Amino acid sequence: MAIVLAACGGSGVAGSESSAVAGPGAGGGGGGTDKGTGGATGGGGKDSGSVTVGGTQTSTGTSGTVCTSGDDEDSDADGYTRNQGDCNDCDANVNPDAIEVAITEPDPETGMVPEPADEDCDGTVDNVPAGNCDGDLALATTDALEGARAIELCQAAPETGGWGVVSARYTLANGTEVDPGAKAGILENFGPNVPPLGGTRVLGISSGHARLPGQDDDCGTGDCQEGGVGTAPPGFPQQVSGCAGGPETPINDDVALEVTLRAPSNATGYSFDFKFYTFEFSEWVCTQYNDQFVALVNPAPPGSVNGNVSFDSGGNPVSVNIAFFDVCTSCQAFAANCLCEGGGSCPQAPANCCGAGAAQLQGTGFDSWDSNGDVVGIYDDFFGGCFDSQPSPVKSGATSWLRTTAPVQPGSEVTIRFAIWDAGDAVLDSTAIIDNFKWIANGGTVEIGTGEVPDLPN
Repeated sequence: MAIVLAACGGSGVAGSESSAVAGPGAGGGGGGTDKGTGGATGGGGKDSGSVTVGGTQTSTGTSGTVCTSGDDEDSDADGYTRNQGDCNDCDANVNPDAIEVAITEPDPETGMVPEPADEDCDGTVDNVPAGNCDGDLALATTDALEGARAIELCQAAPETGGWGVVSARYTLANGTEVDPGAKAGILENFGPNVPPLGGTRVLGISSGHARLPGQDDDCGTGDCQEGGVGTAPPGFPQQVSGCAGGPETPINDDVALEVTLRAPSNATGYSFDFKFYTFEFSEWVCTQYNDQFVALVNPAPPGSVNGNVSFDSGGNPVSVNIAFFDVCTSCQAFAANCLCEGGGSCPQAPANCCGAGAAQLQGTGFDSWDSNGDVVGIYDDFFGGCFDSQPSPVKSGATSWLRTTAPVQPGSEVTIRFAIWDAGDAVLDSTAIIDNFKWIANGGTVEIGTGEVPDLPN
């Protein structure tokens, strides 16, 4: 006979995220605040050994709670018994469907870095491989699973149990499957000043072409019209307060990457990073023509806007109107065409306009491509000559790197559709680049939020 006396609590994680490529399982009880993850928190802990007596395991959690379980009992209600591979039946964050998390920061209560744990019960502690599975991807691939790999979604989910990518496909904004052609691209960078934040590639999706100058199928212009009239998801385009447009505005040239994921059993959320570029800046701020990028989640988490989880603190969708739009050369003629349309609440340029400078536009086409020659004439006619008074018909701008976080139910399936479209017309294209998807498995509560990615190198 043998009796197990096991101290539980070896899943402590302090302020860490775990990438979806981080191995076959991860993350534990959590500790501290995960910087840049929208407020995820948790508490740290450590293993203190085990003793086996007979077929019973007695385990002590980090709070001192003692639980006893037999080989076929599931004391922590995580869906696994000891005979099914649960190596710590006192901690629901430890089981074969968890994601491995490397502990790097001190527990805020003890000031100590918790001892590493084997969250996925594979017999190895902190076996978190480098998050890089996109190094061999081709620019023009239209394989949606390779699009998922470009944003560090590398692990395929088993048919039953386990976590990872269940499916991936390119679609229109309304979810209809489509071949994206050059509207999607796997890019080594987005210009010399915008390298990937995870792996060696980023995913680009565009209402024009997701290409850099000199690449095959690059537009060479700001108006690479392709795709035609689309059908917006319910509630979109989302209206920005005080601006024209809204769900009645038609969309054009839409494209999306849709991924269905099964979350690790210890994940309480996820994050991804993105940048949004558009030729609409700065004249077209606050008009019905403002292109949008959304991340539509099903089932929609609390706090989302019509299922979209990427928006600023004012609830504004990702467009030329988002609060984080700070990569540009000049704010001259800011919102000029809002004024041309007779808007009564047209915004003024922010005090820190173009605060991030223009370096992140270099080499992207948004620094050099112009509109097709007939576009200025079209808008001259439309606005009755108002457009002529502006000093430059086409500029461009972008956001800095942004990070969205959102909650997820541990072990559940979730579908995320990253979509972009032209609104109101089919000219002045926009592009989003997406990268660095991570599961958040630090044991805390994850809130929906979007903010600038912290601690980026200059």
